[in-house]
Amino acid sequence: MRTYSLDDVHATRKRRDSWWTVYLVDPVACRVALVVANHTRITPNALTVFSLVLGMVSAALFAVDELAAGAVMFYLSFMVDCVDGKIARLKGTGTPFGLWLDYVGDRVRVVFCAAGLAYGQYMLTQNVEFIMLGATVAVLDLFRYVNAPQMKRVREVVREGMPPKPEPPEDVEMVPRPARSPSFMRRLNRFLARRRVRSHLISGIEFHAAVFVVAPLIGAAALIPISATISVLLLANEIFLVYRMWLFARRFAGAASQESREHVLV
Repeated sequence: MRTYSLDDVHATRKRRDSWWTVYLVDPVACRVALVVANHTRITPNALTVFSLVLGMVSAALFAVDELAAGAVMFYLSFMVDCVDGKIARLKGTGTPFGLWLDYVGDRVRVVFCAAGLAYGQYMLTQNVEFIMLGATVAVLDLFRYVNAPQMKRVREVVREGMPPKPEPPEDVEMVPRPARSPSFMRRLNRFLARRRVRSHLISGIEFHAAVFVVAPLIGAAALIPISATISVLLLANEIFLVYRMWLFARRFAGAASQESREHVLV
C-alpha cells in the first residue's frame, strides 16, 4: 500500500474554500486524513456514514441541553465529513453514490441538529422563539442547497447560448488598454485567493458553524441572537448571488437581442 505524505493530502484541498474550513478545520482534517490513508482501509463512504452518526449524536446532545458537548460533536462530524472528500481525491476512490450520500447526509445532519436545538430549548423554556429558530435554520439551509444548483444550471444554459466572440480582422492592430490599478475588491479577492479563502465570507459552512458550534459553546442566551444574525447575513449573501446571476442572464439577453437585430439588418 502506498504511503502518503502530508503534502499529498494538502494537494487534495479545494482550491478555494470557506475561511472556517481553511483555518479551523483543514489543519485537523488533513492530519486525520493522513492517518486514515496510511493506516486504514476505511472508505470515503464509511467516513460519510460515520460523520452522519456523529451528527445524530450532536442532535441528541442538543435535545437534552448538553450544548457544549453537542457543539464539539458537530465540529467533529463536519471535520470527518471533510476527511472523506480528501480520502476520495487522494486515493481516487470517490463514487457518484458517494457524492449523493455526502450531499444528503449534510442535509439530514443540519435538519436533525436544528430540531434538537429547538426541542431542547423549548422544553426548558417553553419559548416558541426556539421553535422558530429551528425552522428558520432548516429552511434556510434547504433553500441554499436547492438554490445553488439551479443558479449553476442557469449560468450553464446562458453560456451554452452565448455567441462566440468575433475574431478581430487581421489587418487591424490591437491597441493595448492602459493598465489600471486594481480596485479594492479585486485586491481583496486576490489576497483571499492566495490563502484559499472564498470571497463569499458568509456561506453555508459559516452559517452551520455559527449556529451549531459558536452559539452553543457561548451558551443558551447566545442561540437566538447569533442564529438570527447569521441567518440574515446568509440570506443577504444568497440574494446578492441571485442578483449577480440575474445581471449575468440579462446581459446575455441584451447581447443576443442586439445580435438578432444586426443579423436582420444585414
